[in-house]
Amino acid sequence: MSYIEKLLEGVEVEWKSLGDVVDINTGQKPSNIVEEPTCFDYINAGTTRSGYCHSCNCDGDTVTTPSRGQGGIGYVGYQTNSFWLGPLCYKLKSIDESRLINKYLFYFLQSENQLILGLKKEGGVPAVNKSDLSKLQIPIPCPEDHKKSLKIQQEIVRILDTFTELTAELTAELTAELTARKKQYSYYRDQLLTFEEGEVEWKKLDEVGELVRGNGLPKSDFTEKGIPAIHYGQIYTHYGTHTQETISFVSPETAKKLKKVNTGDVIVTNTSENLEDVGKSVVYLGKEPAVTGGHATIFKPNSHIIGKFFAYYTQTTMFAKKKRKYAKGAKVIDVSAKDLAKIIFPIPPIEEQKRIVSILDKFDTITSSISEGLPKEIELRKKQYEYYRDLLLTFPKKEIEA
Repeated sequence: MSYIEKLLEGVEVEWKSLGDVVDINTGQKPSNIVEEPTCFDYINAGTTRSGYCHSCNCDGDTVTTPSRGQGGIGYVGYQTNSFWLGPLCYKLKSIDESRLINKYLFYFLQSENQLILGLKKEGGVPAVNKSDLSKLQIPIPCPEDHKKSLKIQQEIVRILDTFTELTAELTAELTAELTARKKQYSYYRDQLLTFEEGEVEWKKLDEVGELVRGNGLPKSDFTEKGIPAIHYGQIYTHYGTHTQETISFVSPETAKKLKKVNTGDVIVTNTSENLEDVGKSVVYLGKEPAVTGGHATIFKPNSHIIGKFFAYYTQTTMFAKKKRKYAKGAKVIDVSAKDLAKIIFPIPPIEEQKRIVSILDKFDTITSSISEGLPKEIELRKKQYEYYRDLLLTFPKKEIEA
């Protein structure tokens, strides 16, 4: 028998309505909200703090959940320190902490956040009524033995606090490892793609391939299946250096209006909200021709350059400096196909390009595997945490007699 099974073996529970054991109230709008960190968080609608305040109206060790707003309903937070509670958020505090621990209340509501979501009233602004929230029930272990009840609640909280801390530590370690690998990869990529004047040929982009500017393709044109399509925004949000498959498709009729992308072609972004993403590129290696749309340029390399070599070069700090000279706009940054054609690229012999691409492919695979593995590992740990949390907080519910 596991430790958890022993802890909960034979434990009787009493299900109590939140309104009977918890004070539920909303706050007020503060007189001032500041952006710079001060002593107190401002907790209102949403899943994160809404700012900071110079004063507070709630003590710490308090559970919070939004009462109104888009996206926040169902989120359960725990405030360790004193804070300012806004008008669009509930605070939940145990009426008698000798019978119900606030952190135990938090973990239970967090595990049952779908129940809170189920109370949401749709309308202009989604909301949860206090009267409905008060009817939700919470299990109180060993209701006749308050000392034992507290001991069980405290142990459940201790175990879940430990799981939370370990999960946070693991996530931080994996994120740090990924960051270090990316820096290492960027360093070696820049080293491999740095050439001195006279060491290799230098040519303008339109001298080593054809540039074709895309047109059309709003996301509303996407279909579940059909002709493979790559939207410019997907290049810096989804794809890596190269891809054999697309995540989007369009109908054959729509495809006829768009620019064709053949195997080996490179799609380059012309537009983004930041300079970093402008000029990002993906080599299309799919067997079936694809299409792309506006805000993207198709680069069709000739015999002087390999598509992957070009794509890797667009990721370097050297290329970043070159494209900056042609960037136009403030909120939306654009480097046109015409300006891309002016950028000079190093053109080493094809065999040397192949050697460099082979090395960078290996680095790219390692970095991508870590990038894919990180969210998977975090998700695995999250599921493990939720499994033990639910195991600790699942008690038999006594059926109500008709």
